[in-house]
Amino acid sequence: MQISTQWMEQWFTTFNGQYFDGGLPLPRLALSRSKTRLGSMSCKRVTRLFRGTKFSDFTIRLSNYYDLSERDFQNVLLHEMIHYHIAYTGVKDTSPHGVVFRRMAEVFNRKYGWNIKVTGSTRGIKPAKPQPDREFLVLALLLDSGEHLFSVVNPRYAHEIDRNISCVSRVKSFSWYTTRDRYFMEFPRVRSLRGRRVSMEVYEKKTAEMTPIVV
Repeated sequence: MQISTQWMEQWFTTFNGQYFDGGLPLPRLALSRSKTRLGSMSCKRVTRLFRGTKFSDFTIRLSNYYDLSERDFQNVLLHEMIHYHIAYTGVKDTSPHGVVFRRMAEVFNRKYGWNIKVTGSTRGIKPAKPQPDREFLVLALLLDSGEHLFSVVNPRYAHEIDRNISCVSRVKSFSWYTTRDRYFMEFPRVRSLRGRRVSMEVYEKKTAEMTPIVV
C-alpha cells in the first residue's frame, strides 16, 4: 500500500480526537522515500534565556518506500504523534524514546490493541513498487458561494477550459498550477470544467506548495 498526505491528515484528525483529546494542532504532513526510517517527527527548537525552550514548526513525515499495510502505516503515524505530543506539551522525557514515550506506547498497545514499536526496523520489509512520476495540471477554483475546488485537467483541453471559464458566473477566481504531489493521483483527468470540493485549509496548503503557471 502507498499513502498520501490526504490519508495522513484523515487519520491524524481521527487519532487526535480519539487519543489526544483533540489537543494537537495539525502539523505539516509530508511523505518521503526514506529507506532507513519509516517515519519521523521534526520541529524547530529555540532556547531563550530565562524563558526556557520552545518548539515550533512541527512536521510529521512517513516513508512511502516500503509496501506496508494500512495498519502498519497507522502504527507508524501514532508513533510520530506520540513524539509530537511530548514535544508540543513540553513534557520532559529521559531520551527520544524514553520513559514517557514508552509508557504512552505501552498504553496504546495494551488498551487499544496497537503495535507501536520503540524502534522501527526496516529489515525484511519489501519495497513498494515504483509509482509513475507524473506531473499534474491543476485548476484551482474559488466559487462565489465560498466553495473551494480542485480539478486535474487533461493538458490537451486546458486552453479550451481557460477560454470558457470566464463565462461561468459562479467562478469568483481561478488559477492554474503544476505539481507532482501524489495527493492528486486519485483525481480524474477531466476534459471539461468540473472539480472536487476541498476544505479551505487544504486549498490554501496545496496552492502554496504548487507551481503557478499561465496556460
